[in-house]
Amino acid sequence: MILLLLSLIWGSSFILIKKSLIAFSPFQVGMIRISISALFMLPFLYKMRKKLFKKNIKHLLIVGMTGTAIPSVLFPLAQQHVDSSTAGMLNSLTPLFTFVMGVLFFGIRYSGHRLLGVILGLCGAILLILAKSHWSFLSFEYYTIFILVATICYALSVNTVGAHLQNVHAILITSFSLFIVGIPAVVALLSTDFVSVVQHHPDAWFSLGAVSILAIFGTALSSIVFFYLVQKTDAVFGSSVAYLIPIVALAFGIWDGELINLGVLTGMALIIAGVYLSK
Repeated sequence: MILLLLSLIWGSSFILIKKSLIAFSPFQVGMIRISISALFMLPFLYKMRKKLFKKNIKHLLIVGMTGTAIPSVLFPLAQQHVDSSTAGMLNSLTPLFTFVMGVLFFGIRYSGHRLLGVILGLCGAILLILAKSHWSFLSFEYYTIFILVATICYALSVNTVGAHLQNVHAILITSFSLFIVGIPAVVALLSTDFVSVVQHHPDAWFSLGAVSILAIFGTALSSIVFFYLVQKTDAVFGSSVAYLIPIVALAFGIWDGELINLGVLTGMALIIAGVYLSK
């Protein structure tokens, strides 16, 4: 049930990013998302401040940067040129990178079928990208690289939680990791033409509403649930929510008029098969 809830929330994130980009730049979308989610969690941080220990700050900073700050900018950058359904499908590589990073740096057990899963998933990602590029490397959508980097960031974040923050309350992980990146995000946002866009762009309030929903539900509240899930299971299982995210993202993409072909569906199937084997 928790995985289903997270998949519905995160699966809708990509269409919300798409709508946010109508009025705001990718950098602004990222900074608004971080700022609103940090402000939303501030009362929770104040209530739990006495449970924060200095030894955890380094790992909470890693979670804040790789789990929220960097991906919050990379996905909008990619979705200037990559449709929301493709972004959602590529996001399903997160469990694969979680496993690979876990084996290399966090002591996750290695096995042959998990290696096969990694290979299948990467093949699926390549197939999906080529299918969206009309089967030509000349029209390769290089912006998909931003999504791949974002999934690697997610993998580092979830492994950090699983390995180093098991005894820290999920609400504290979320609130402090957002707070630590939220302060520079607010400063960075106000250094752009954000106020002018809100005042003059005809779709500004629509886009602001989309990114606000994304910040509160797709970042703050869902992170609490996700970190709790990782603590109660493990990093790879927690990240397996990415099984269902592509299906939700694909449904929203079709609803919004995005075109899907057989190559895309085959690539997605390989990615999901790879995720299953790696788990």
